[in-house]
Amino acid sequence: MPENIFPLDSSKKFTEQEKLGHNRWHPEIPPVATVKPGDSFRVDCREWFDGAIKNDDSAQDILDAPLLTVHTLSGPFAVEGAKPGDLLIVDILDVGPIPQEEGPLAGQGWGYTGIFATRNGGGFLTEQFPDAYKAIWDFSGQVATSRHVPGVSYTGLIHPGLMGTAPSAALLAKWNQREGALIATDPDRVPPLALPPEAEHAILGGLDRGEWGRVGGEAARTAPPRENGGNQDIKNLSKGTRVFYPVFVDGANLSLGDLHFSQGDGEITFCGAIEMGGFVDLRVDLIKGGMDTYGVSENAIFIPGNVDPQYSEWIAFSGTSVTLGGEQRYLDSHLSYQRACLHAIDYLTKFGYAPEQAYLLLGSAPIEGRLSGVVDIPNSCSTVYIPTAIFDFDVRPSAAGPYQIDPGMGAPKASA
Repeated sequence: MPENIFPLDSSKKFTEQEKLGHNRWHPEIPPVATVKPGDSFRVDCREWFDGAIKNDDSAQDILDAPLLTVHTLSGPFAVEGAKPGDLLIVDILDVGPIPQEEGPLAGQGWGYTGIFATRNGGGFLTEQFPDAYKAIWDFSGQVATSRHVPGVSYTGLIHPGLMGTAPSAALLAKWNQREGALIATDPDRVPPLALPPEAEHAILGGLDRGEWGRVGGEAARTAPPRENGGNQDIKNLSKGTRVFYPVFVDGANLSLGDLHFSQGDGEITFCGAIEMGGFVDLRVDLIKGGMDTYGVSENAIFIPGNVDPQYSEWIAFSGTSVTLGGEQRYLDSHLSYQRACLHAIDYLTKFGYAPEQAYLLLGSAPIEGRLSGVVDIPNSCSTVYIPTAIFDFDVRPSAAGPYQIDPGMGAPKASA
């Protein structure tokens, strides 16, 4: 096993650990450890809410989830010799739940998926699903099952939802300017258009505490993906993946977290993956001057591993750029993927699932989302593919009609 350079004690909160991580992006957050090109090492990761979500049959914790505190990131890790303009190579050697532990923390043999209430961030389909729900998933090896979404089991494609390098001061200022300008167009919107810096709940690693107020007032929230990678929620960044990140500061200052046992393309409920804590084994290297050499200045590129679940049969649903009210939009791929997901949800309800159970399934199962047509004006066509083998029954249309499942207790809903 590689040396664990960021161990976490499951009996302690994230802020009480021997090494303190962070939950904001800022170039002044100092590294917690330094590694050399070619080094392999292990990093423990806490799930993104640091234990706030419980393994129970209530969704009140999802409704009250402390979004101002996320994400609980491990790092930063400096890479010796890394300079702005380089490409940082990150190989994901292994990734999994908290090893050989059972307990109250997500990752100790279980994980969770949530539908966020609109007032607490919402989700991809928040207009149709404005309330908070939760599903708990139990792990057996690589397979997840849920008492809240019966009739399905699937193999997890385990991955870190969030990984990235530190921004430079100039890049951070660019983020704050453009996101602030977006917020200003509708400052009272619920959910908000973007998340501005917020100092009170900022965790800034080993930075001198006297600087936390100033830096927290500048530091970027970790919710969105940006030029440094960040919260991309790409389900294929799993074991065997090689990622190339642009370097903006000396040392690169790599951070990661937000581990997922499984996730569908889009993580459509926002807390749509099966969230968990666990570990990641990494190896790092550098391509000197690689940003210019390969034209990688504002994005990460990656070569996915080959550990995807082996599903060969699918049932797929399409959607176009027409609103539920019948309004035509021009090549709106965001809308067409929403409509494809809603068609899939409507279909699954014919088998006995409640709409929120179907929505939770689409967020966490290894579905594939595709832009199938983006040139045929006025309609973009998006599709969502669901592997048929995840169901305990035949989900295909037939003359006999849909099989009727027992929906069980259903997904817990929070009281408003």
